[in-house]
Amino acid sequence: MAGKMTILLATNGQGTFRSADSGKSWTRSNTDHGMHSDAVVRALLTDPHKPSVVLAGTDQGLYRSDDAGIHWKHLDTPLTPYSVWNLAQNPKDPKIIYAGTGTPSKTAIFRSDDGGKSWKKLPVAVPDTCPNVGIPRFTGLAVDPVDPNQIWAGIEVDGVRYSKDGGESWQKINGVITNPDVHSVAVVPGPPKTIVIVVNNGIFTSINEGKTWKGALAKEAFPMNYPRCIATQPGHSKTVFIGLGDYTPGSTGTIIRSKDAGKTWENLTLSQKPNTAIWAIGMHEDNPKIIFAASRYGDLYRSDDGGDSWAKEWREFSEATAVTWVPV
Repeated sequence: MAGKMTILLATNGQGTFRSADSGKSWTRSNTDHGMHSDAVVRALLTDPHKPSVVLAGTDQGLYRSDDAGIHWKHLDTPLTPYSVWNLAQNPKDPKIIYAGTGTPSKTAIFRSDDGGKSWKKLPVAVPDTCPNVGIPRFTGLAVDPVDPNQIWAGIEVDGVRYSKDGGESWQKINGVITNPDVHSVAVVPGPPKTIVIVVNNGIFTSINEGKTWKGALAKEAFPMNYPRCIATQPGHSKTVFIGLGDYTPGSTGTIIRSKDAGKTWENLTLSQKPNTAIWAIGMHEDNPKIIFAASRYGDLYRSDDGGDSWAKEWREFSEATAVTWVPV
């Protein structure tokens, strides 16, 4: 096992859970820790240069912790009336942060150029309502690690948006990605640099910055037919992970890995069968071999060897939405 770390797990309605001893014991954030009661937390963002600094996207905007999740402070920002679904950071300039919002609040993207102190709402067009979920939400948000001016955003349920100027203007991918039910997006540095979009029944990839796309149905390309989340591995320019399920919330799940920027995939062996689809995957630049993955209904798995083997943590949680860890 690797050294000590702090693990943070975000939940839908129970705030965040925190372990300061690598998973041996856990505490739940509450009003004593500064976070509102029964918070819906859907996104966690750590600062690679300041591991103790964590941003949490919640149903009441943004919270910030300066001590790796022990205490939280509600940030007075334009996002407070919004439910934050996604956070992404410019890898070359961590002060630049993007936040995507949605259900039950309005759908929007905001950008901060000063590490979250101030925010600007960006001009991205999104309909007020969409099929299946009513108010849409930004379920995918990725900054291109090669050209950080390029931003990719996925909407459940209204397709893909992309920006080539840091979010000042946006375009919609029309026609090619036929399924608008986007679950997650990622940009794998490569080479070749590859944009990966997963929808509720398949995957689309592009190696030419979205000019052309290659698509495949999950039931033909993957061991299960419901892709949910994507995570790229720090320090491994071609490695990407996808969390899957049999459906949503599902009765089981798995994790697949590609070491060649999405050309081929391998199914990874989990120590125990997940109770639902794999919903979140989290890594940290300090040690890219340590990976956490959570099922939708709170099974938590850990790998210390970059995904080659996995062990289920003893603690089980309520509905999980995001997971990360920071070095102690």
